[in-house]
Amino acid sequence: MNCMAIRWNDDIIVIDAGMMFPEDELLGVDIVVPALTYLTENRDKVRGLLLTHGHEDHIGAVPWLISELNIPIYGTEFTLAYVEDKLEEHRLLDDAELIEMVPGKRFQLGPFTIHPIQVTHSIVEAVSLAVHTPLGVLLHTGDFKVDPTPPDHRLFDLHAFAEYGKEGVLALLQDSTNVERPGHTPSERAVHPKFEEIFVHARRRLFISCFSSSIHRIKLAMEMAHRFHRKIAVVGRSLVESTEIAQDFGYIDLPPSAFINPGQIREHAPEQVLVLISGTQGEPMSALSRAAVNNHRHAKIEPGDTVVLSSRVIPGNEKGIYRVIDHLFRREAHVCYSDGSTPPVHVSGHASQEELKLIINLVRPRYFIPIHGEYRQLKRHAEMAARMQGVVGQAIMIESGDILEIDELGARRVGEAPVGRVLIDSGSSSDIVEEVIIRDRRHLSEDGFVMPILAINKLTGELEGTPEIVMRGFAGAPDDDGFVAEAVATLRRTLEQSSLEEVADYGMIKEKIRVELKRYINRSTQRRPLIIPVIVEI
Repeated sequence: MNCMAIRWNDDIIVIDAGMMFPEDELLGVDIVVPALTYLTENRDKVRGLLLTHGHEDHIGAVPWLISELNIPIYGTEFTLAYVEDKLEEHRLLDDAELIEMVPGKRFQLGPFTIHPIQVTHSIVEAVSLAVHTPLGVLLHTGDFKVDPTPPDHRLFDLHAFAEYGKEGVLALLQDSTNVERPGHTPSERAVHPKFEEIFVHARRRLFISCFSSSIHRIKLAMEMAHRFHRKIAVVGRSLVESTEIAQDFGYIDLPPSAFINPGQIREHAPEQVLVLISGTQGEPMSALSRAAVNNHRHAKIEPGDTVVLSSRVIPGNEKGIYRVIDHLFRREAHVCYSDGSTPPVHVSGHASQEELKLIINLVRPRYFIPIHGEYRQLKRHAEMAARMQGVVGQAIMIESGDILEIDELGARRVGEAPVGRVLIDSGSSSDIVEEVIIRDRRHLSEDGFVMPILAINKLTGELEGTPEIVMRGFAGAPDDDGFVAEAVATLRRTLEQSSLEEVADYGMIKEKIRVELKRYINRSTQRRPLIIPVIVEI
């Protein structure tokens, strides 16, 4: 959930507004976006949103931010194309102000001069941002790697970084994602030999799955398919949208005859088809997951077909991904995935240690601030920079919510801004899930629920018939019949020991039943199910 605010007096700019997919413990939650409390509290000071590139963890929360603060959005042409689709989906596009940033071309935003610098990453048109403030230059790298041979020939602008190093940089904020990886990250062209090998040896249908934003990878697969006389079918909404955007911008330039609709896959000989299919992370309802269990309308994987997962395993998704790979092996397909073999089927889009050091050496910042990563990665990055004595003035660790203040006297943490996460159930900003609901869901998932149902005579306050106890997800005691009988007896005793006035107050009697039943269940089973009493008036 990358989202950073830079403030000078009464002017604020925001860099990126990302989202994340939920961890396993966030039951039923679809996406997580950052809480924007600080920005909404200072809404009259926010001048604009600057986007470094078009990945979900940098643009995913744009609809939520724009629905709260309708500020101008700045991004490269390709990034804004992704943002347009998002805003259109949320019916926010008509009122949004989208302004194109051109790498190398400076512009003014309040007291800030913004200089977008061209960098290479796993998505096209990524930029770093040099933010000129009255106190000095802040250099925010965004996500990057130093790729000397990018497929689109848009070279990493090392010269701009070197120039800033000569002029002096107040603070460098650098991507920490791959700081644990030594050496250099391979060029995007490193996957070319593996793809060629796969196309040469594939005897039947070929399925390739990659991140929908990996335009270079999609282009490589399509051009190779065209070369090897295979028709191309694109399956999965996100891949279809990305392919259309890439074609509109000229990144993919193939004749219409190279493509077929998913419904035409089975009309062509297996050795004449490439299927680009979404679902690299094992998402349960993705096209690849459904094809892996033979549950997709068009994409049928048969013995001898080749399936390529050209992506990394995002931490937390291992179970889902390997479950899909298992299903593919059961279908007797040949499966290629990122298993450490060379040449690689996937390369990272983030800088490894030597590239990070290269940028630090070029920039020579007064302050170094690691961003984008887990705490261990930020810590290692700060330690690595601190060891580069004579190059870095001071390395500073900050976490989400920390306010770092820089003035003529130096840099220091001065407190915390209100930050957090907003949990969303179904992609709609109206379906926000409170933490208490997650707690209840977790409670239900671990201990189940018990629902005592009692019929009470409205006039006499007495019990009518035998109370019923419904249990779901709760195993009860070893002797279930005896356990239920004693639970019913507990309900009877609670009513007998209550005054007519208490019984007439349904809120009070429900709470008494809940407390007594909870005490009995906890004593008998050491379990704490959710107890929901139901009173029926007769």
